[in-house]
Amino acid sequence: MAQPKSHPPVVLIVAVFSRHPDALQWATEQLRQKYGPLLAASPTYPFEHTDYYTPTMGPDLRKQLLAFQTLVPPETLPDVKLATNELEAKLAQSGCYPETRPINLDPGYLDAGKFVLVSTKNHAHRIYLRDGIFAEVTLYYEKKCFRPWPWTYLDYRQPVVLDFLEQVRSWYKLRLASVPAQA
Repeated sequence: MAQPKSHPPVVLIVAVFSRHPDALQWATEQLRQKYGPLLAASPTYPFEHTDYYTPTMGPDLRKQLLAFQTLVPPETLPDVKLATNELEAKLAQSGCYPETRPINLDPGYLDAGKFVLVSTKNHAHRIYLRDGIFAEVTLYYEKKCFRPWPWTYLDYRQPVVLDFLEQVRSWYKLRLASVPAQA
């Protein structure tokens, strides 16, 4: 019988999007304070593959992925999602923006074989974790690149995202190789 092993720590990644550059900066600073220094930030790119968010967030949304230097246990992702929901609510309640949801924060993690997002929304391909939080494998790594599933959001299929995640994955593999094995 195989014995369970703990999973190595993973790279925390948070997707931030808004139509307000100052809201993106605010969220980035809040996340840095909570999760430590950034390893890398993707270029911002237009979030234009759906208008699902337009009624609550407005038009002309921009998105950016943030990767954090401090590796985290993957089982902490429900806590991260709950914390990012609180940050979203805090900014919305500030009254600084006309939209009911001026920012969206979508956390996930990257390890050598996949990129995972967490959500409060259930769906056939999502696994319930706890506290109303679900996880999905959004991309998997095969034949030297990240690949989408049928359910992968269109913006996560873009070269800007895939290239960024590949760079983070390379750093992650080097980081794990430099950590001594635990007895």
